[in-house]
Amino acid sequence: MALHRRLTPLAALLLTGGPAIATDKPMWELGIGMSALSFPDYRGSDESGFYAVPFPYFVYRGTFFKADRHGIRGTFFDSDRVELNVSVGASLPVNSDENRVRQSMPDLQPTVEIGPSLDLNLWRTDDRHYKLDLRLPVRTVVAVKGGMDGIGWVFSPRLNLDISDVGGMTGWNLGLLAGPMYGSERNHDYFYSVAPQYATADRSTFDAQGGYAGSQFLMSLSKRYPKYWLGAFARGDSLKGATFVDSPLVKREDYFAAGVAIAWVLGESSTRIEAAE
Repeated sequence: MALHRRLTPLAALLLTGGPAIATDKPMWELGIGMSALSFPDYRGSDESGFYAVPFPYFVYRGTFFKADRHGIRGTFFDSDRVELNVSVGASLPVNSDENRVRQSMPDLQPTVEIGPSLDLNLWRTDDRHYKLDLRLPVRTVVAVKGGMDGIGWVFSPRLNLDISDVGGMTGWNLGLLAGPMYGSERNHDYFYSVAPQYATADRSTFDAQGGYAGSQFLMSLSKRYPKYWLGAFARGDSLKGATFVDSPLVKREDYFAAGVAIAWVLGESSTRIEAAE
């Protein structure tokens, strides 16, 4: 959802849901949406904010390039059980002047993530209403501010269960995702280290190490109507056992985030294809 207010991207986070049965669909769909999100300032912060964030609604069902509820990706290898994709992500900035614990420290800049993801289908029913995948995304992370500054990598293996027509409700898709998170020393250093020049009586120096970054659980629910789409998600994070949990910037080991969104479909292609997305 890197390791703070993560958007992977925002539309993908909200659009994640169960698999649809392959039907005749337009090659592309285009629209605009609005989301209402409640997020902590960063993972481990005891301060949070409420955000109204507009986002583009874009679906493309090409053979190589795809943009759908699983994110934006290029498919290099595709089989019945295995996909090798290029996955991307992004995150919102944090103004340190508006966060009590980070005051006088550098702001956290927006980040962009990109890297390969190996997705393995472990189990599914014959009608594909239930589908269990193992997803193995590895991404390099860069901070964006007038340029691109590399800040390490993240690895987030997760199990993902998709259920379509959940509870007998036609068109309603449920997604459940859970797994551990890992990051490089440089990535953790960016978010959780405190250099000597920023140390105070209440904020001791800290040198973050790479490794285990806690765990995450995500639940999402969505439905596509003819002219609009509805979605909601709830996410729980735990930093218990994380290598940076003793940082003075970590004030909570557990937190909860949630959001709802609506998107209006403004146009679609006349070309139709057989697709499950």
